[in-house]
Amino acid sequence: MSDFHFDRRQVRRNFGRAAGTYEKHDALQREVQSTLVERLDIYEQEPQVVLDVGAGTGRGSAALKKRYPKAQVIAMDLALPMLREAKHHTGWLKPFGRVAADAYALPVPDRSVDLLFSNLCFQWCEDLTRLFAECARVLKPGGLLTFSTFGPDTLKELRAAWAEADQQAHVARFLDMHDVGDAMLAQGLKDPVLFAERYTLTYPTPRALLDELKGLGANNADADRPRGLTGKTHYRRMIDAYEAMRTDGVIPSTWEVVTAHAWGPPAGQSRREGGGEIASFPIENLRGSRRKTPF
Repeated sequence: MSDFHFDRRQVRRNFGRAAGTYEKHDALQREVQSTLVERLDIYEQEPQVVLDVGAGTGRGSAALKKRYPKAQVIAMDLALPMLREAKHHTGWLKPFGRVAADAYALPVPDRSVDLLFSNLCFQWCEDLTRLFAECARVLKPGGLLTFSTFGPDTLKELRAAWAEADQQAHVARFLDMHDVGDAMLAQGLKDPVLFAERYTLTYPTPRALLDELKGLGANNADADRPRGLTGKTHYRRMIDAYEAMRTDGVIPSTWEVVTAHAWGPPAGQSRREGGGEIASFPIENLRGSRRKTPF
């Protein structure tokens, strides 16, 4: 579906290096997290197992444990240093588990998760078929998937400024909300609902934005990114182009945030995998379907 690919090892390295600085720069992440948590009112059950995928430093996991104190809350992240930082947000009264894991391969059994929560992580997973097939696999029938991700207008000013300097991929690319929704439906997730909102953050200089991206670990991890050092001339050209966008004395930066939720498919509903379809259902149903009717 996408015409680009992320280097998973680079994603892990970027976020691992940023573990110690992440919370100095995560104002937007915290705002979006609060929105996601507030929208959990649509889930009226008491979950037993809650996954926070792409948990980062664990703020969201702590909020989920506070909301669902009886649930087993598990923080999962690709970067082990992030999970070490997450220890600061867990306590002996409301502890949560911490597991190093990839969103593409969650280490939990089929149909075992009541609530799968993910705040601004899925934008680093360009293979939506693989991602949502995994979400559908682990969710219990009727379990809730709720997440946020970045849309393609995110960092559009920085992307345009770099385009003035050269034609290389300096800024991460993100998928359109419609592609996300289509992929959710294709993998059997039920009744997806998606929202898109735009935030404009401001910075004193373009360099301040670049420092924030580095502090968050949101550096470019595109597989086609330039591997060498960017020349001073190209860098200066980008800075000048961005400075031309200065408005009311500040540098604007657009962040398109997509939030979504959907429900786990019923038992027996097929999902696409490996070019075919897989259906799963309780063994009791299989036995019942093969029971012979006496003459």
